[in-house]
Amino acid sequence: MTPLPLAFAPEVAKARAAGAPIVALESTIITHGMPYPQNLETARRVEAEVRAAGAVPATIAVMAGRLHVGLSDPELEALARSRDAMKLSRADLAACLASGRTGATTVAATMIAARLAGIAVFATGGIGGVHRGAETSFDISADLRELAETPVTVVAAGAKAILDLPKTLEVLETLGVPVIAYGQDSFPAFWSRDSGLAAPLRMDRADEIAAAHLMRGRLGLPGGQLVANPIPAADEIPRAVIGPVIETALAEARAKGIAAKAVTPFLLSRIFELTEGRSLDANIALVLNNARLGAAIATAIADAA
Repeated sequence: MTPLPLAFAPEVAKARAAGAPIVALESTIITHGMPYPQNLETARRVEAEVRAAGAVPATIAVMAGRLHVGLSDPELEALARSRDAMKLSRADLAACLASGRTGATTVAATMIAARLAGIAVFATGGIGGVHRGAETSFDISADLRELAETPVTVVAAGAKAILDLPKTLEVLETLGVPVIAYGQDSFPAFWSRDSGLAAPLRMDRADEIAAAHLMRGRLGLPGGQLVANPIPAADEIPRAVIGPVIETALAEARAKGIAAKAVTPFLLSRIFELTEGRSLDANIALVLNNARLGAAIATAIADAA
């Protein structure tokens, strides 16, 4: 059988051999989420947070026909400077690898890579979900199906607030995905701590979340868990503030006829402009916060193994 095209960074390979905790990290936030050099600085800060919390970071990306699990600093910088990296989900991952191109992994593709690498926990910003108007556009992120199929615990600040959050929660329930709010009863909304929606489950400790992850494995249940970790209170943009901004950006997208894969980048860029950069500051804060919790969960899973 042809071996998988996996390339482990030395730090990650050593952690795997020792059974040490590892946290997978996506790479689209580097290539498609922020400009250079802020993207590189943020990637380094996220990795540093994971290390400071006692785990090993494994940033995932495709480079030269190999699925890299962990990046060296020169590789991280090359990715941050890349202008033509593919944005990879489940549908694009194999094609990018086979063609030898460079690609950054979304939530779905990072989950696939984490499973192949034997990594149980993945920390990100926010997951994709059901887009507003999906009843006519059928625009639903592959992230939701991946959560139902791939046994990785994903730590995020909920789903991106530009989405239809009630429908996103409904689809996750239909797919049998556990949605666990960390430390509160409400489902967070990315930039805001409270979406106004109740979370299906609540857990207050990383070891509880780890135990649930391990129990799902023993039961043979497919899929992972979504851990909805609210942004720190000092960094949030309250729902009453960000809500009208999102509506304005959505209206502009409709007026310009922006659709499909172009919608999310346009909305995030416009929200950044309308909030005078505050949305990006909040985004960085929540990713760092998720990295810390992801490391705590990964450590608890490793300790229980």
